[in-house]
Amino acid sequence: MDLCVTIKGVSFLLQTGMGILGNIVVLLAYGHIIFTEPKLLPVDMILCHLALANLMLMLTRGVPQTITVFGHTNLFNDPGCKVIIFSYRISRALSVCITCMLSVFQAVTVAPAGSHLSRLKLSLHSLVLPTFAGLWLLNSAIYFQTFFHAKAPRNGTIPAFTINVGFCHVDFRNSLTYIIKGVLASGRDFSFVALMVASSVYMLLLLHRHSRQMKAIRRSQGSGAKTRAAKTVVTLVVLYVFFFGIDNVIWIYMLTETKVPPVVADMRVFFSSCYASLSPYFIISSNKKVKAKIICVAEQDQPASMDTQASHDK
Repeated sequence: MDLCVTIKGVSFLLQTGMGILGNIVVLLAYGHIIFTEPKLLPVDMILCHLALANLMLMLTRGVPQTITVFGHTNLFNDPGCKVIIFSYRISRALSVCITCMLSVFQAVTVAPAGSHLSRLKLSLHSLVLPTFAGLWLLNSAIYFQTFFHAKAPRNGTIPAFTINVGFCHVDFRNSLTYIIKGVLASGRDFSFVALMVASSVYMLLLLHRHSRQMKAIRRSQGSGAKTRAAKTVVTLVVLYVFFFGIDNVIWIYMLTETKVPPVVADMRVFFSSCYASLSPYFIISSNKKVKAKIICVAEQDQPASMDTQASHDK
């Protein structure tokens, strides 16, 4: 096997495996929290939904991409390609939208009393589910035409204005449709990224403004937790924006070319999936609730294994 193919395959395999494992752990931790606590905080609900979207992304793009890299391209027929590409695009779009939602909701949470944003604090919990529903409907409407463009790979030359993802083709048939769909999706992404960056900058300015009063703030109930949560959200936004920038530089190049080499599409898939693969581990390391549940399960398993070993020794 060619060395480049091996390196690319191992990279996708590690990324996909880490992403699936990390997001499943986060979802299981929150599943346990749901049964032990009366209700989740808005930020916890958003982080749980983010893990679900990222898990969908890894399953619908990471797994097929990894298999394709090792030479197995006939994975789906036409209906299968329509479903898998639609699901991937929805999950990728939800990843950016929910990260933006997380940033905005956290900005409202840490907003000082008397500000315009502080008036929304009491209604945050009631807004979470309607916002989720709105994001699903918005992105489903944007990507509904995927069912007309996605199809299984055909033998022969790849037509112009076709995105080749290895296991499926997305044929836009003409330059106008190709550019319109690209601009529409990119416009949505840039709008949400701009909003998440603005809310993150607001949180940073707010934390900096009150940096001299942090000791007093920590003494107030819950303020320390809000500050830590704000820093966590800002770090997630920085992580997303970094990989989003790389992703869209490659995407702009793909929009300007009629025929894009498969290696370019592979690079875009890898970088666009980095956030979905790495973010759950940051959530695990920075979220006390999730970390506590994982430690609790680990401590329960350890005595059980020790008891089993002791019985064998007897």
